[in-house]
Amino acid sequence: MAKSHPKWRKAKKILTWLFFIAVIVLIVLYAQKVDWEEVWKVIRDYNRTALLSAIALVIVSYVLYGFYDLLGRAYCGHKLAKRQVMLVSFICYAFNLTLSTWVGGVGMRYRLYSRLGLPGSTITRIFSLSITTNWLGYILLGGVIFSIGVVQLPAHWYINESTLRIIGLALLAFIGFYLWACGFAKRRHMTIKGQKLVLPSWKFAIVQLLISSANWMAMGAIIWLLLGQQVDYFFVLGVLLVSSIAGVIIHIPAGIGVLEAVFIALLAGEHVSHGAIIAALLAYRMLYFFAPLLIAIICYLVLESRAKKLRAKNEKKLASAEQKSGTPDENRVESHTKEARFTPREGEVKG
Repeated sequence: MAKSHPKWRKAKKILTWLFFIAVIVLIVLYAQKVDWEEVWKVIRDYNRTALLSAIALVIVSYVLYGFYDLLGRAYCGHKLAKRQVMLVSFICYAFNLTLSTWVGGVGMRYRLYSRLGLPGSTITRIFSLSITTNWLGYILLGGVIFSIGVVQLPAHWYINESTLRIIGLALLAFIGFYLWACGFAKRRHMTIKGQKLVLPSWKFAIVQLLISSANWMAMGAIIWLLLGQQVDYFFVLGVLLVSSIAGVIIHIPAGIGVLEAVFIALLAGEHVSHGAIIAALLAYRMLYFFAPLLIAIICYLVLESRAKKLRAKNEKKLASAEQKSGTPDENRVESHTKEARFTPREGEVKG
């Protein structure tokens, strides 16, 4: 591979440092908005069984999210080790939840995967598949919960229950269309800004729906446990789904204030005090946002320090695999081609 131009190398160093500075600034700004004394008080006074169960579900949720990128690995056919993929996914998810999709979901993925040797076109497909998988689960659960009227909206809210039911039916129709397209569509690809994205098989789509739905349900179960199981689980899950889309629309990092406002408004008639709701959501933020972010920062620094060695190892492993097979891999780690054409291999993921 030809060496990059000195000016380009210098520009990459500058952009890297700017990215680091931006991440640090965002973390500091976010930390200043949190009442840490209140957070620690809530955690200290919580029921130990509920707390330990919630921690277990946090781990389950982050592992499930890691499967999104493993699906991306199967979809793209790249050869990075699964443990590397899971680690990158964990770091990106923790930063994504707290500092926004652009920092965690996009910036971190491009930074870390490129450091490990993947070309930009492959990273784009991984990110596209990950975000699609995440929202497919949301759409399926939202469609079911909204359409059957699980979530009782307060009077004079932004929308009424009939509108929410219609939204639910529309979401279910979208899922039906997606499954049909994956199973029967003749045109199976589209090109977006030079990136050729290919529809997966219907079996792959089912796996996407199952993993993502399980992740969203785990998130809902965490809050349900922290609320002391005083409210119906599916109602809590429905409120979480409403608050999540509200957080995306308003676009506040970690949904600070949005999550609390939606839960207080929608749980007003459930005989749960505002104090109990705030305490549960503070504990949820601590367990699902803050603690994983601290771990992710350490993991990120470790991965950055080992990235060159891991990349060299990946290149050596790939070269060895190519020698045995006698065919070059289109996701060759040292390749920086702009070609984004890809057709998923048969049987990459079995339903």
